[in-house]
Amino acid sequence: MIEELPLLDPKSVSSCSKDLAKGPWEWSGNKAGYGPGASSTDPLPPFYPSQESIPSKYREAEPALLEAWITEARTKLDEKVVILGHYYQREEVIRHSDYLGDSYLLSVAATRHPRADYIVFCGVHFMAETADILSQPHQQVILPNIEAGCSMADMADPESIDRCWKHLMSVFGPQEGDDNVTPIIPVTYMNSSAELKAFCGQRGGIVCTSSNADKVLTWAFERGKRVLFFPDQHLGRNTGLKMGFDLDELPLWNRRKASGGLSDAQLLNSKIILWDGFCSVHKRFRVDQIELARKNNPQVRVIVHPECPMEVVQAADESGSTEFILNTIRNAPVPTAFAVGTEISMVRHLALKFPQHEITCLDPVVCPCSTMYRIHPSYLAWVLEELAEGRTVNQITVPSDIIQDASIALNRMLEATQN
Repeated sequence: MIEELPLLDPKSVSSCSKDLAKGPWEWSGNKAGYGPGASSTDPLPPFYPSQESIPSKYREAEPALLEAWITEARTKLDEKVVILGHYYQREEVIRHSDYLGDSYLLSVAATRHPRADYIVFCGVHFMAETADILSQPHQQVILPNIEAGCSMADMADPESIDRCWKHLMSVFGPQEGDDNVTPIIPVTYMNSSAELKAFCGQRGGIVCTSSNADKVLTWAFERGKRVLFFPDQHLGRNTGLKMGFDLDELPLWNRRKASGGLSDAQLLNSKIILWDGFCSVHKRFRVDQIELARKNNPQVRVIVHPECPMEVVQAADESGSTEFILNTIRNAPVPTAFAVGTEISMVRHLALKFPQHEITCLDPVVCPCSTMYRIHPSYLAWVLEELAEGRTVNQITVPSDIIQDASIALNRMLEATQN
């Protein structure tokens, strides 16, 4: 079990939305947006799922009662269940997790429990899909709130990617020259649907994480002249610049424009074609926030996630994945002052875990990931009690053909990054 942490009360701090103090069921089924938090203004795609209404006893229960129900159901299920908690989850959820971590590492952790019948993933939809891809055939993956998606992942849908790919093939052709080097390799960030991972598996492509994007792109350039990188433009751009490419070799494909808004000349000159997706959490960080942090403390170390905009990453002292940020702070000399540019729940976890350091968030306003915030202890209690009674709810199932092709892309990533 993860160590118990004190709760965050959105009513007592500066928040980007007063609705953060409400239960997620208050906006369930709202097709106007993802709910309060960083993604509140991102438009929902038409295929977004709807969570069924959970019984009122869960919605109206006090926190202590919910905790008791969760604990009792877990005890009854015993080794039949493993609970995964993403770093961005609220404290009252991750305190019940067997593992706390980043998306892919959590899915890998679940493979250590082959006897578990149920994998309850307190994260978002694409994470549960990855867990289903990696799980045993008898295991069922459960997402406590089916509306916990990801606005970045939703910005790259299979139909749009397919249209883009067909256009690129018409510009580049199947091959260039006599060296049998592929004109373009598709690379998808882990934060994407299983269908897009399968798309990459079918076309000689690969998956990357924020911690291995440079190694994956090196692998891709050993096999192709260019890369189509989706869905996060910022991770792709920051990694491309780190690898020494020029900015004009990293054009942005606008999914709302014909031909992506790019000329054939721009495409032929490209090295990494960036999809115009982004993380609304990390887009909140700005250079002026870094300047203010340094003004307040000239000795502060600024460390940000590579999903942040280019200007922010370049202004920071360091940038890296969630695990990189965690390990950097863990190994820092004591005491060190850090200003961190990533999701507020993660920053708070770090501050509580490493009290020997001064750790603050670059963004002073509490504005968590909208979709992660949809996982509430009421939903966790509901799914666990249902499982304890032999009823499966909110199962995430990836079709077998998609699993096969997505696994190819994931295995390529493992092979490319094992050294």
